[in-house]
Amino acid sequence: MRSTATIDLLRERLGGRPIETIVILGTGLGEVARIQPNDCIVDYRDLPDFPQARVSGHDGRLVLRAQGTHCIAFLLGRAHFYENGDARAMAGALAALAECGAKKMLVTCASGSTRADLVPGALVLLRDHINFSGINPLIGVSDDRRFVSMSHAYDGELAAGLHQAAKTADIPLHEGIYMWFSGPSFETPSEVRMARTFGADLLGMSTVPEVILARYLGLRVAGLSIVTNHAAGLSDLAPSHQETKRVAAQGADKMAQLIAAFLEQDEKHG
Repeated sequence: MRSTATIDLLRERLGGRPIETIVILGTGLGEVARIQPNDCIVDYRDLPDFPQARVSGHDGRLVLRAQGTHCIAFLLGRAHFYENGDARAMAGALAALAECGAKKMLVTCASGSTRADLVPGALVLLRDHINFSGINPLIGVSDDRRFVSMSHAYDGELAAGLHQAAKTADIPLHEGIYMWFSGPSFETPSEVRMARTFGADLLGMSTVPEVILARYLGLRVAGLSIVTNHAAGLSDLAPSHQETKRVAAQGADKMAQLIAAFLEQDEKHG
């Protein structure tokens, strides 16, 4: 899943510190990282196992930030299944980061809402997901670790930590279930009604493959989404990628505050 070249380069840039937490920043959320003067920034194109950025709103850079005795790895952008039909596109990057010590992953995304009360700009903690696509990034893996239990895909302790961080930062944080569609076309009104019937609160085109891969690698996972639109049929406006980027960017400040509070809190509690 990963090459020694990527691991060697990462370890050199990490300066002896292990990675503790991976933070994947979704569409329009690159500003959440709030790059600091001492951050180490590496372009994905310089890392053999990292995907090339092919979607607007995804920078394609890795930001390594020292925090105490370890580092936080911010991934500014991800690969999507709809780009080339490869559900394992993030496998090499996540495996290399895990090899460098990562124990936890916080994945973020933009999503459409199936609920009237989850309005654009709302932050939602992912409680669970529905892999409606049926596609799995572990297809083709030969060892028995591929039979990953997803009963607790999203870690309860990390979720509690995010709720506490939201309270500390005075930021409203909802909870919801995310359903993955392959994209790149948006869902039809009938598909949205079906998703709502199945119990999905949020719809999107990412996240689930990374969560499955992270659980395969033994990482604890938490997920955050920013609602960028109401799904088709719930609003007079048709969903668009431009709207997704615009609303995500507008809400990035709240998400940045929440993630910063969570990471600071996580550091204090070891």
